Amino acid sequence: MDLDAVRSFVAAADAGRFQDAADEASITQQAVSKRVATLERHLGVRLFTRTARGVRLTIDGQAFLPHARDLLRAEERALASVRPGSRALRVDVIGRKLAPAALLGDFHRAHPEAELDVVTLFDADAAVDAIRSGTIDASFRAVTMPGRHLPDDIDAARVFDEAVQLLTGPAHELAAARTVRPTELVGHRIWMPGIVPGTEWAAYYGDLAAAFGLTIEVTGPDFGTEPLLDTIADSRSLATFVGEQTRLVWPADHGLRRIAVRDPTPVYPHSLIWHRDNPHPTLTALRTHLHPRCPDPPAAETWTPTWA
Repeated sequence: MDLDAVRSFVAAADAGRFQDAADEASITQQAVSKRVATLERHLGVRLFTRTARGVRLTIDGQAFLPHARDLLRAEERALASVRPGSRALRVDVIGRKLAPAALLGDFHRAHPEAELDVVTLFDADAAVDAIRSGTIDASFRAVTMPGRHLPDDIDAARVFDEAVQLLTGPAHELAAARTVRPTELVGHRIWMPGIVPGTEWAAYYGDLAAAFGLTIEVTGPDFGTEPLLDTIADSRSLATFVGEQTRLVWPADHGLRRIAVRDPTPVYPHSLIWHRDNPHPTLTALRTHLHPRCPDPPAAETWTPTWA
């Protein structure tokens, strides 16, 4: 149904004159008459009868008027749903318990009026494809991965360097340590069954292992975080890496230890990526909020892959 014709019908019904409806829409009276005539042909009924003072609704016109108003309200809701600033900003995070979700939480506390729609996609390639297709507005990822470059229409900014920690059970040889050096982990079994080859996090931990001669095992089924923590808690030999901001909850009797890694500290480089033509005002506010969070660290104190 032609909504311009519906709009002219409602305006004429409210004003009682085609000329007044035309003045409101900044069109000619003839244009209003043509629109109403087209609508009447579409509906198969007469909507107005002409009088000496203007027009008057027929019985069919009276029956149609409330539905016409509903159509125009539906049109306004549809437009508002995609109008920049009117819909929620859809942001991808690698996991809801990881650092990017915490960054979004900080942003929302600073901007409680901002509506956010948080999703989790598989990897950086899926995130970039979703940004380019318009199904998400932004994503937190580690970029650029080895062998791939961001498309020209995608922008990225490194917004947070997250320190990597060692997680052990109470019986592990390193459990009593307050800090460890990466070189002290040589010969220890670090188990990370959730690593998927070809992803940005696989590239990161692969380079970390190569840089310091570490053994990171990815074999075995990945049953999720809780079974991993159960295994680490009971093991004298297995440990795992976790991000400093990763939110973990375990039973008190597990006695797990978070141990800082120092000299140098491996940091995971989180970047925000977005389409450079995206006008959403909440995206602008998010970028402004995140901008000062990642100062350049001294190279001797931290480690990241060369591709980051």
